[in-house]
Amino acid sequence: MAGIYLHIPFCKKLCNYCDFYHIICNEEHGEFIGALLKETELRKDYLDKNSVSTIYFGGGTPSVLSIKEIDGIFENLNKWFTVDPESEITIELNPDDVTSEYLKGLKKIGFNRISLGIQSWHDDDLKFLNRRHNGLQATNALKEIFKTGFENVTIDLIYGIPGMGIDKWTVNLNTALSFDIKHLSAYHLTIEPGTVFGKLKGKKSFEEIDEEESNSQFNVLIEKTENAGFIQYEISNFGKPGYFSVHNTNYWKQVPYLGIGPSAHSFNGYSRQWNIRDLKKYIKSVNSGKTFFEKEELDLKTRFNEYILTSLRTIWGIDLEYIERTFEKEGCDYVINLAGKFINYGMMKQDKNTLVLTNQGKMISDNIISEFMMPADN
Repeated sequence: MAGIYLHIPFCKKLCNYCDFYHIICNEEHGEFIGALLKETELRKDYLDKNSVSTIYFGGGTPSVLSIKEIDGIFENLNKWFTVDPESEITIELNPDDVTSEYLKGLKKIGFNRISLGIQSWHDDDLKFLNRRHNGLQATNALKEIFKTGFENVTIDLIYGIPGMGIDKWTVNLNTALSFDIKHLSAYHLTIEPGTVFGKLKGKKSFEEIDEEESNSQFNVLIEKTENAGFIQYEISNFGKPGYFSVHNTNYWKQVPYLGIGPSAHSFNGYSRQWNIRDLKKYIKSVNSGKTFFEKEELDLKTRFNEYILTSLRTIWGIDLEYIERTFEKEGCDYVINLAGKFINYGMMKQDKNTLVLTNQGKMISDNIISEFMMPADN
């Protein structure tokens, strides 16, 4: 089966850390939705008639759209694709957009998974991140979501925020786990070029927390989630049994997916393409029949590197049989030889034909993954 991701680029406010394509917009969305519907029709053959097992509305802030607008998009998807009746259908919500009426509308359309962007329950953290909600709104939004009958609920939290400290991070985790959430995504604050924080860092006006503090917060995260019955199935993602994100799991397992909307990425196993990262150009190109995406054919080394990049972040790890079958003995020998030193250091472990990171290895996962990357041909 395959997945569909829809990128809704609109935001009411710019978060200081966000690197996803977005625009500040409180205006009508009709022109954008028209282009989105047209792209859906144009891309109807991309998934090669595979049934769709996941649909994910991300952004940006999808909850700036009205129920009527979302219903129209969803109706159009069902027109051009075969959506499995048991599909996981997710939408990202901002806490201050959550109302009982809105949630009931989502439920009626067919959404069965809610992703709530909380980030922190501390108002000073939220102000620092330039979020547009406060801690009380986060709590009330969660209560309303459960009251409406949504069972599959995930929230986002951010750690590594300057000034947060272990105590405040512990409060965030305890508060999150006091609700009957089935999934938690916890990301370390990263400073990306071009973001507000990135520009401040370039001016020496932003100081990230040190590695020791990062590791301490990560360890508290591991301990708290494990004690609450969550499984860390990916470095930043924790789910109760049976509630792992199907959409993201398919991405990490390299299942084909179609991305619709400005900046959205698509993958079919052998090529990757990405849409224009500009709303006006995207709308104009789609409506005029011009090419609105760039495309890259993936050679064997690139496919190998992408497999390592995605698989080594998960509990499923590197499948040596898959490596040998897909990248032949040379690729398998390369992985086994390189893994040896990390196993000796206690950073990796081998379980039969699978290589996975240990908790110690997860702390420096980016460094380990980069060492496995095959250099491109000159």
